[in-house]
Order: sequence, then structure tokens, then C-alpha cells
Amino acid sequence: MSHSHSHAPGEEHSHSHSHAQEAPQSPQLPTPDPVLQALIDQDFKPVDFSFSDDKNNAYCGKHGRETCNSCNVDFVGLNRLSSLLAANPSLLCPPPANVVSQKLSQVVTSTKDEGNSLFKSSLHTAAINRYTAAASIAVSRPPWEANQLMREELSTVISNRSAAFFEAQDYVSALADAEAVIQIRRNWSKGHFRKSKALLGMNKLRDAAEAVRLGLSFEPTNN
Repeated sequence: MSHSHSHAPGEEHSHSHSHAQEAPQSPQLPTPDPVLQALIDQDFKPVDFSFSDDKNNAYCGKHGRETCNSCNVDFVGLNRLSSLLAANPSLLCPPPANVVSQKLSQVVTSTKDEGNSLFKSSLHTAAINRYTAAASIAVSRPPWEANQLMREELSTVISNRSAAFFEAQDYVSALADAEAVIQIRRNWSKGHFRKSKALLGMNKLRDAAEAVRLGLSFEPTNN
């Protein structure tokens, strides 16, 4: 139906109004490729699982384990994500990967700095405890955030803890932490330096020299 009416003084427009409203159309889903669908169906293996009482965690149905070698299932990653989402009900979906939890980074840094202050005061056991706390916070970063940031934070904290273990003359723990740093950031010379010092403490001079050589191969200008 078409009619005219005034909108403002001296202004007149002609409109066409329709009383019938079109129903929204459902999006057309593409037809799945039959070959690809057959491959997916071929690899599909049903998993027997059960839920926790709060429905937030999954376990193998037969043994009630989060990780079960007998049933060949591992729900650790899934349960961690579920717990994060359950603890943040306002988070309807994971944010983009470039979003970083600044508060978590601040807590990691402040806890690490507490450890550094204790280390400088030769309170090595207390420093180790703060570095351990900082590492626990670093690995709690949501899985959808950039993995590189977590690796940098964690490797720095573990490297500092290796130094604290060395000063406490716990050379085995110092070596274990140094090896962990190398696994996380192999091309960072600091991890190899920590390993070398731990090996020196264990009187393994040849292995210590090799650790230094390997570290310098990644950063030859690092003195």
C-alpha cells in the first residue's frame, strides 16, 4: 500500500508499506563430501565416559579416571578448559588468541620478583617457594591464549629457581630445572648456562663444558 504523509514542515515523502513480513530464511548448509565423511566415520571410535557430580569434568566410564591408559583416554586438557569456563560464567566463548590476561602476567611477575628479592637476601629456600608459586600461576594461563607468552614466563621463573637450587647446593634439582628450561626454550642460552653450573656442582666438568658450547651455538655473542 502506498501513501504520503508529512514528516516535517514543508517536507513530504512517499512510502510503500507492506503488512506481510517475510520469514527469516535458514542458512543453507553445504552438502558434506561423501568421501571425506566416510573417512571421518571410519576413524570414529566411541568413548565410554562419565561425568563428575557437577558435570564439569569427564572421566573414563570403566575406571573413573581422568587419564586412563587401559581405556586410552586423556581428559586432562578438556577438563581444564571446562573448569576455566565454569569459573567464568560471563565468558560465553573463548576470546581471540591475541587477548592476554594482563592480571595473570602481573601476578606472575610480582611473585617472581618476590623470589628475586629473597634470592638476593640469600634466603634460597624461601625464594624457591616463590618461584614455584610463580610457575604454578604461569601454567594456569587459559589454553586459548598465546602459548609463547606462557613459555617465556615459565622458562624465566624455572631458570631463576634453578639458580636458587644451585645456591642451596641442591645440584640435582638445579639440573632438573635447567633441563626443563631447555625443553621449553631450547634456543635460550640461559637454560644451557644453568645446566652447566649444575653440572659443575656435580663435578661433571666435561658435560658442563658441552652445555656451555651448546648454549653459545644459539647465542654466540652472549658473554
